[in-house]
Amino acid sequence: MKLPFILLLYILHATSFGQNTLVWSDEFDGTELNLNNWGFDIGQGTWGWGNNELQYYTDSNSNVSVANGYLSITANNEQYGAANYTSSRIKSKDLFEFQYGKVEARIKVPVGQGLWPAFWMLGANIDDVSWPQCGEIDIMEHVNTEAVIHGTHHYNNNGHQYFGSTAFCDASEFQVYGIEWSPSSIRWILNGTMYFQANISSSSVSKEEFHAPFFFLINLAVGGNWPGPPNGATQFPAVMQVDYVRVYQDNVGLNEVEESKVKILPNPSSDFILFSSVVESEQYVIYNLQGEKVLEGEQETSIDISSLLSGMYFVDLQLVNGQHSRTSFVKN
Repeated sequence: MKLPFILLLYILHATSFGQNTLVWSDEFDGTELNLNNWGFDIGQGTWGWGNNELQYYTDSNSNVSVANGYLSITANNEQYGAANYTSSRIKSKDLFEFQYGKVEARIKVPVGQGLWPAFWMLGANIDDVSWPQCGEIDIMEHVNTEAVIHGTHHYNNNGHQYFGSTAFCDASEFQVYGIEWSPSSIRWILNGTMYFQANISSSSVSKEEFHAPFFFLINLAVGGNWPGPPNGATQFPAVMQVDYVRVYQDNVGLNEVEESKVKILPNPSSDFILFSSVVESEQYVIYNLQGEKVLEGEQETSIDISSLLSGMYFVDLQLVNGQHSRTSFVKN
């Protein structure tokens, strides 16, 4: 069952967040992975998950476990099917998806040739639009024995585009990695200090992907196009540990916002939008990124948006129970 904490868009008149309310977390305090928060990617994927990775991902206790307040993802040098290594890749897809906020995770990773641990995010619409159209936010990646970590965003602009930066870091010790994600920017944070910022505002080029819900992934890959294969010095088992993952959002009006149960079709759209909704609404208001009201009216099955300029817009639906449900769409 989908439990989307998409507490959207009390930012119609702002470009950044206070981000001081904890809205979701996993502290990994139990004795097994919380399956209300995480699912699994299983297998070798297509072309090694698109990167020619060498591992087979499993949900085995030998590859993923929770104990003593930590999540451990373990890569083993062992035969599994056609693969010579096993590991695990967990994701919050269809369980926890959110739009905008502050993310923090305390993580320790193994260091060695051919090891590629990552804490990252994908657009929740990936099944509908594929990658890179869904967008990707890499909060932290580390490869091989480098003394830096990487923060990157991937998107579509007539093909795959990506841009990011690095920060010096001893990733073999626990560090706090995070992002601050608002309608105007994504900021990459290491231990409380920003080291990179990406513009995703209306002035940016082809960044619509980053104005929709995303979900988390945590994995430890072995080999692949970027790190290359392990060598004789690479130590197995290799263990990635996560202390916690936390998401904060602005607390202004959170109690007044209905979880977004509205989908807009098609999205992006050129002329008309349709509401696919399981909530009863009375009126709609459409705002641009500057918080200006551009359209409003009684709830209709179809809304003519042909008069709007190209860009991203927010929709505020007034529900019959007095609450509001908010979502967004892109006008081509």
